[in-house]
Amino acid sequence: MTKRALDLIFPQELIKEPVIHQMSKKFDVVFNLRRAKVTDKVGEIVLEIEGETDALNKAIQWLKDRGLKVEPITHDTVES
Repeated sequence: MTKRALDLIFPQELIKEPVIHQMSKKFDVVFNLRRAKVTDKVGEIVLEIEGETDALNKAIQWLKDRGLKVEPITHDTVES
């Protein structure tokens, strides 16, 4: 199993959509929300995802295809 930390930026049109839940079910990955800030215009979530490497890569690409900005972050950033 592989674990990755990500910074996700949601566009306004996806803020109320269960994107993270859909990703988890579709790609059989486990997620842990570490931090979130959501306004009416944008959402930012720091997320850890864990699963098989291929599933993680596909899940990250799926998020990007949905219109999210996805940036990898270091574990130290998540902990602070």
